[in-house]
Amino acid sequence: MSIKSNLIKIKESLPTHVTLVAVTKTKSVADIQEAYDAGHRIFGENKVQEMTEKWESLPKDIEWHMIGHLQRNKVKYMAPFVSLVHGVDSLRLLKEINKRAKQNDRVIPCLLQVHIAEESSKFGFDENELIDLISSGNLESLEHIEIKGLMGMATFTEDTQQISNEFRTLKKLFDRAKTYLPNLKEISMGMSGDYKIAIEEGSTMVRLGSSIFGARN
Repeated sequence: MSIKSNLIKIKESLPTHVTLVAVTKTKSVADIQEAYDAGHRIFGENKVQEMTEKWESLPKDIEWHMIGHLQRNKVKYMAPFVSLVHGVDSLRLLKEINKRAKQNDRVIPCLLQVHIAEESSKFGFDENELIDLISSGNLESLEHIEIKGLMGMATFTEDTQQISNEFRTLKKLFDRAKTYLPNLKEISMGMSGDYKIAIEEGSTMVRLGSSIFGARN
């Protein structure tokens, strides 16, 4: 199957309210260009340096999403162009994004990452930290970021019930967070292995790589 036919097949299977982020980490510019030529415009990268290099050499109407763990010292490199930051997991990181966005005369949309998995290796706020942050008033001074929603990653497991429960937890948190931040719209959850479950549980944005581009290089 070609990248184009994979893309068409997946897009046809997604509900209209779900945004597809094509994950391009380790993929070549040629692969991304093929997806672009098939009409796709939203791509996700895990590493800032790789995303910046690809941004420089690909068409400028691409929306680049930073979906990996983000270090504060890397924000300045992507601040001129990034369309959405998925994995914001601290107030310090939010302040850095706000500072760099201001320098570039931009407002950068962000998602707050919530730790919903049982695995300790995943990053993110827990429930109490999230509610503390959004109810504290600390976000109001950050005029160059826009909190658009939440992001989470389920445990890597064959247990579909556990995955469902974790995604459901994120959806409940999203509904609770909306009482503080009424403009929240996005729930980024679901990857190639579990995106169908994520959509059932309320995802509005799925991050798919291998099901579009084939196995990682």
